[in-house]
Amino acid sequence: MLAPNNNCSQCVLGQFCLPVGLSASDSDRIDELINVRTPLKKGDYLYRQGTELEFLYNLRYGALKSEFSVVSGNNQVIGFHLPGELLGVDGIAEHIYQSNAIALEDSVVCVVPFSELETLSHEIPNLQRHLNRVMSREIYQDHRHSHLLGTLNAEEKFACLLINFFERFQQRGHPSQTIDLPMSREDMASYLGIQIETLSRVISRFVERQLITIKQRHVEIIDLAKLKKVAENSV
Repeated sequence: MLAPNNNCSQCVLGQFCLPVGLSASDSDRIDELINVRTPLKKGDYLYRQGTELEFLYNLRYGALKSEFSVVSGNNQVIGFHLPGELLGVDGIAEHIYQSNAIALEDSVVCVVPFSELETLSHEIPNLQRHLNRVMSREIYQDHRHSHLLGTLNAEEKFACLLINFFERFQQRGHPSQTIDLPMSREDMASYLGIQIETLSRVISRFVERQLITIKQRHVEIIDLAKLKKVAENSV
């Protein structure tokens, strides 16, 4: 079920979703384009791999994961998405979504009609440059994930994941050393390319070394500097 909500220009996440330096008239045009929000329950699919791309989505509230389905029927988690982030850009080249997007918790997304966005981006240069930056970040994240899977050990992988989430929460004004991971351990293990038993052992070692404390999905980073050293493969 789709429902209208307040404008993009009034949203506290505008710094992530919108280009800087828009005129009032350009902001109004974007508000007219992105004027629908849709709620998702935990476990709902936002879109499915292989279906035609009609919309991009800005995550307004909650958290989602992207996963890739292979012929064998197995699924590989390839990304986690936080408020302010754009979903669906992996489908632009072929106009087909290249992954599944699934809500990790109750969430709300802003619906962006892609064909209309393309047209508007040609008329608003700042919007086109912003979309280019978003797609560049997507490519960078893909490369970073490939590096994580291919070259790091389990401790380095988990440390990178924690630091990545910590920095993204900090960018959103979260002031403390604590983060609430929205995904299950199964999803984390899939994303990191390790067995869940291996992940559990790594978490236990991090707790024993007083790098973190953890209670369910609530993680407090005790020693950020040492955690970064683990991620940088320097200890």
